[in-house]
Amino acid sequence: MFKSMYNWIDERLDITPMWRDVADHEVPEHVNPAHHFSAFVYCFGGLTFFITVIQILSGMFLTMYYVPDIINAYASVDYLQHKVAFGVIVRGMHHWGASLVIVMMFLHTLRVFFTGSYKAPREMNWVVGVLIFFVMLGLGFTGYLLPWDNKAYFATQVGIKIAASAPYIGDYIKTFLQGGEIVGAQTLTRFFALHVFFFPGILLALLAGHFFMIRKQGISGPL
Repeated sequence: MFKSMYNWIDERLDITPMWRDVADHEVPEHVNPAHHFSAFVYCFGGLTFFITVIQILSGMFLTMYYVPDIINAYASVDYLQHKVAFGVIVRGMHHWGASLVIVMMFLHTLRVFFTGSYKAPREMNWVVGVLIFFVMLGLGFTGYLLPWDNKAYFATQVGIKIAASAPYIGDYIKTFLQGGEIVGAQTLTRFFALHVFFFPGILLALLAGHFFMIRKQGISGPL
């Protein structure tokens, strides 16, 4: 059935050359762990992307039950955790994945830096990668408040105060994030919108550019 469906689509869109161009792309020898043990350091980027996909899929599942208001936010998370089938597993994957993706991205950034992969002609991709890093940090910060428990509430207060201490623009950042005089309903709504809509949209656009440049320029050589 799948083969006939694929053939039906391929007759109309000619998709075989597109995925063949990706699937048949030769991987350089220095990133093949079968030939070089040090090639494992080149896996951090792929692992980061894999965890990011898990974060997106698990996050889509969580939004089916989460209620972004201060009255029902904690109760909806508690319901997901204890009443929904596999809810505790999916939320655990999303919770721990949020930390693990930062670790993997940090290791990937170190690999790029110490192997000199940020140099010409890959300077633009380095900049895009750094922007992806900041977007990931933003996703982690905004997602931390969403359970609306005591730890999330006071940790977010601390984070906003740190942002407010930035010279010249600190007050504007505080107003933008907090949405009012205190961390409250407007803050939760803004963090939810940033976490679910704005940051993921920016992330997908940056990832598209990141992979396009990798495909165009190839994987960097060894140190």
